[in-house]
Amino acid sequence: MYSKFHKYRWQYLMILPGVVLLFVFNYIPMAGIQVAFRDFRIGGSIWNSPWVGFSNFEFLQDPQFLTIVENTLFISVLKFIFGFPAPIILALLINEIRSSRFKRFVQSVSYLPHFFSWIVVAYILHSFLSLDDGLINQFITWTGGEPIFFLGSDDWFRPMVIVSGLWKETGWNTILFLAAITTIDPQLYEAAKVEGAGRLAQIRHITLPGMIPTITIILILSIPGLITIGMDQIYPLMNSANMGVADVLDTYVLRSGLQQGYFGMATAVGLLSSVISLLLVVSSNQFSRKINGEGLW
Repeated sequence: MYSKFHKYRWQYLMILPGVVLLFVFNYIPMAGIQVAFRDFRIGGSIWNSPWVGFSNFEFLQDPQFLTIVENTLFISVLKFIFGFPAPIILALLINEIRSSRFKRFVQSVSYLPHFFSWIVVAYILHSFLSLDDGLINQFITWTGGEPIFFLGSDDWFRPMVIVSGLWKETGWNTILFLAAITTIDPQLYEAAKVEGAGRLAQIRHITLPGMIPTITIILILSIPGLITIGMDQIYPLMNSANMGVADVLDTYVLRSGLQQGYFGMATAVGLLSSVISLLLVVSSNQFSRKINGEGLW
């Protein structure tokens, strides 16, 4: 045991700061989970607040909460259906580009939106989709049509979230899949060419099977995201007009905790979401290991 530790001592030293940060910011704050079972008020102490049992979980009986869960699942499933295969397809397309200079250009352009914050993306959407002076509505008016209230429409909110998410993150998410493609033995492609296999056949029988381990891991890690959509994308686009379809678990926790002061209930919602996410990732890992033998552990 000591000899193995001594052999890899520099590797352990390199990961030590990451382990410390993980412990400080992910494990120590878990002491605050008890707020879900206490009557906590601002100005008081978590440790001295009275225990209230499961009273903070009464939100489960609230019809509004069921609507919020429905909104969360609807948007998250749509994001998963369109967002998960998109970087895989883009990685396959980029891999087929023969010009290395043009390939680097495509990669750089596709990566760039990832570095924009969601606030910036929201401003871009407002400039394009605003009812009064948005570029899209100006074009619609110029062609003789009636302006569309994109930012306040229940019908347009979900497509707007899906498309903006694809535009921002698809290129960045191709990095792992492109890395997986580079690990495939080039001799396999040479042998396939000798056998007369075309580009589509090579993708189907060589490239995609070589990407399966990476795809499996990314899939397992993506499953918990079905519960947590991400407040940073939804909140800047949410307003009173589209609240009926835009209010999700993350924004519900924000409003209940920070804006309305129901810290116990907000913590209870977060705790329930975390437990469900844990169950999802464990079950998806077990399912993946039974199907193709690949998993996180």
